[in-house]
Amino acid sequence: MQKDPWRGKRRTRAGARVNALFLAPLPLAVRAFFRPPGALALMLGGLGLLLLAAWLTREGILAQEAYEARKVARRPAFPRKIFASVLTGAGLLAAVVASGGSMTNAAIFALLGAVLHGLAFGPDPLRDKGMDGIDTFQQDRVARAVDEAEKHLAAMHAAIARAGDRKLEARVERFEATARDMFRTVEDDPRDLTSARRYLGVYLLGARDATIRFADLYARSRDAGARADYEAFLDDLEANFATRTRTLLLDERNDMNVEIEVLRERLEREGVHMRTLLKTEGNT
Repeated sequence: MQKDPWRGKRRTRAGARVNALFLAPLPLAVRAFFRPPGALALMLGGLGLLLLAAWLTREGILAQEAYEARKVARRPAFPRKIFASVLTGAGLLAAVVASGGSMTNAAIFALLGAVLHGLAFGPDPLRDKGMDGIDTFQQDRVARAVDEAEKHLAAMHAAIARAGDRKLEARVERFEATARDMFRTVEDDPRDLTSARRYLGVYLLGARDATIRFADLYARSRDAGARADYEAFLDDLEANFATRTRTLLLDERNDMNVEIEVLRERLEREGVHMRTLLKTEGNT
């Protein structure tokens, strides 16, 4: 059964609204050169703050989407969107003052800009997710391994895009979906990292290198034989990833069953003990 590459995905929120943040302050670059030197510097400074705020907003949205995609995740280390709201206010303050507005008007614009930015894009995630009762050392190891594996997938995606074949891109996306099933499984149970480490590291690194070499060759020659070999390679790799993921899930189920049986035996022993005590108390 083929994996749907779009399963579990949502359209990114780092789209038109964020792009508008980059475009909106650009007229300041033109207006600045019709101002005295001091106002010019201040207006260009405001432009720089607004563009930096736009960039931080986009990075904050991408970081939040990565956080939301995982069942277990740490909050972003730096609150990009919150800081972007502050920079938006500072940029507007500088722009209004440079345009000759009063400090009162500038402060009002700055406050409104910061608040509206915060309402439009929301705050950054401010707490860890799904970390209760989890060994943070093990979870950090998993996070590093998954981050590295995601870089390999991103490199594969970028390489196959150079081949200029949408069907091949879709084929790689299906493999990415299968690989990410393993990522989520390991995140759910960090003990699985030992069994999956070769897949997240060595195998994905080899897949990345093979994809880069194939994409460069196919972009030049459109070699049908090379394409067939690459697709067969992806089929084998995807089958191995899917099999290993099923094995990890089966191991987790077996561990759960063992824990249930142990708990059941303990409860039964406690039950026998309690019945004995009640019988003894009743006789007395």
